[in-house]
Amino acid sequence: MELQLVKGDITQMHVDAIVNAANSGLMGGGGVDGAIHRAGGPEIMNECSLIREQEGGCPTGEAVMTTGGLLPVKKLIHTVGPIWKGGNNGEKDKLTACYINSLKLAESQHLQTIAFPNISTGVYGYPKEEAAQVAINAVKSFKSKVLTKVVFVCYDDENYQFYQQFLSE
Repeated sequence: MELQLVKGDITQMHVDAIVNAANSGLMGGGGVDGAIHRAGGPEIMNECSLIREQEGGCPTGEAVMTTGGLLPVKKLIHTVGPIWKGGNNGEKDKLTACYINSLKLAESQHLQTIAFPNISTGVYGYPKEEAAQVAINAVKSFKSKVLTKVVFVCYDDENYQFYQQFLSE
């Protein structure tokens, strides 16, 4: 599985699936979640509403799938990252689960390429350097015969530099 790093806008990625850093209510919001919902259109929120009705939302560390709406993708995977509470409340395991469960969901749908944002590093406050290490380690540990490429998409320079550093090690 090829790992790639891009600095840019995840809503512009031409991959099979984009991962959305969602909230547990799948209600849209700020940051990458808001950008994805704005670019993808109302069809995404309609499917999120159905998931809320059927499953009550999406717990931290889990992942659910919807249409990509107007995005240039086949599917959109929503995962809920942990809120940083100092690092002693299972945050690392929950963040790892976000990546693993998203990859499992993509693989179950026979998707070959997937793009991840920097999950939990915005308003959820996860330290960017630690989050980059968790993301890269989680993806590298995942063995797949279906997925061919994982793209880490960083919107800001700080995240990009951490990912660049850890991917070159």
